[in-house]
Amino acid sequence: MLSLQQFRVLIAIRDAGSLTKAAENLGYGTPTVTHHLNLLESHFGAVLLERSSRGIRLTPLGEVAVREAEMIMARVDGLERTMKEHRDAGLVTLRLGTFASLGSKLLPPAIKTLQSNSPIRIEIIEAEPLELVGLLNRGELDAALLYDLADDPVLTAMHLELLPLLREPYQVLVSSSGPFAKLKVLDFTNLAGCSWVRTRHENEATERVLLRACRAAGYIPTEFMRSDDLSMIHGLVSEGLCLAVMTKSAANPTLGVTLIPTKQALGERIVYFATRTGLMPNAVTELRDLLKALTR
Repeated sequence: MLSLQQFRVLIAIRDAGSLTKAAENLGYGTPTVTHHLNLLESHFGAVLLERSSRGIRLTPLGEVAVREAEMIMARVDGLERTMKEHRDAGLVTLRLGTFASLGSKLLPPAIKTLQSNSPIRIEIIEAEPLELVGLLNRGELDAALLYDLADDPVLTAMHLELLPLLREPYQVLVSSSGPFAKLKVLDFTNLAGCSWVRTRHENEATERVLLRACRAAGYIPTEFMRSDDLSMIHGLVSEGLCLAVMTKSAANPTLGVTLIPTKQALGERIVYFATRTGLMPNAVTELRDLLKALTR
């Protein structure tokens, strides 16, 4: 069975250029170094070190093994540093996920307060909710802001701790200079000839809202393009090329767009603070409470 000690010995041999010197550097006897090297060669079924009267050198397979060993040991060293930081300071780096529209409004004031209480580093990843769920489940995020369709949720089945922060209704984003902007209410039965910006993921909340509304009106929405980029969506809608389903917190009326409610109830977006189940670090709990206070 492989061990980290065997990797350390192989790296030390490469650095020292001899078994004797590697043993001295590690504080071992030469027989111990030889033993670990023999175990590695036996495990891989390959010669990793060539010995001659001129000294020792790694074989090509030995070079491959030592490069991989270095990467493994770097990861192990990084893990040890991270665990020490977590043990000594609770959590030094907080890895957050968010979607663009609301994260830019909610997170900065919460982060400012959080950092005023402790010297914590923040790393933020922007992505769509289902992508963030994957990162959470793989342990690549400590927490995330997610959204879902309130009356037809999918996140509740994904084994996460979900704290509801706010709810807001879905509406239709139209060009401020287009004919729809003059209407107080839109009727989906009159929008059959319109093109729409649709999300990249079929199961995203806004995609499900659009499909549900169009199907109830008797048609399938015409796709102009698929995009989750808010700037692109605003630009396309502003030019009158298409419509989009959106909420107030995501829409920016200064970009030539406006939101119009619909005759049909489109449902609400519910925004969650999400973490994996289990014990949360203190910094995550504090951030959760700050966001909850900001959205009351």
